[in-house]
Amino acid sequence: MSSDRVIELLRKGYSDEIETVMNYQTNAIVLDGVRAEEIKESLQQDIQEELGHAEQLGQRLKQLGARPPSSMEFTARQESLQPPAESTDVLAVINGVLDAEEDAIQTYRDLIDAAEETDDPVTEDLAVTILADEEAHRTEFRGFEKEY
Repeated sequence: MSSDRVIELLRKGYSDEIETVMNYQTNAIVLDGVRAEEIKESLQQDIQEELGHAEQLGQRLKQLGARPPSSMEFTARQESLQPPAESTDVLAVINGVLDAEEDAIQTYRDLIDAAEETDDPVTEDLAVTILADEEAHRTEFRGFEKEY
């Protein structure tokens, strides 16, 4: 059976993915300006991928006899990904995405380690797959950052 640490990290990952979806959606709606269009499109594409991650994490929790957290158990943590006061502040959104991706990358690295320690290759494989996606998102937004 899996460790409490694996369950804790799966639940954190699930909550973070759901929060990311909310923040990406909000930022994709509120950003204005010609320079914002490419960022908005990228955020909208990433929403589906992040939802997929949440679904996979939730299913893995269920397989391990746990359940994903629901809204009453949710604590928002992505302060830097909140919509900027100025709707044309694209760089603030880019930086918020980079912060969220760094946090996600660390969570999945921790999950890989915890899964390996408890001999849970299924969770480890899932975390490796999602980690690769998050690193790709980070690379894309680092490119956007360089343009600004």
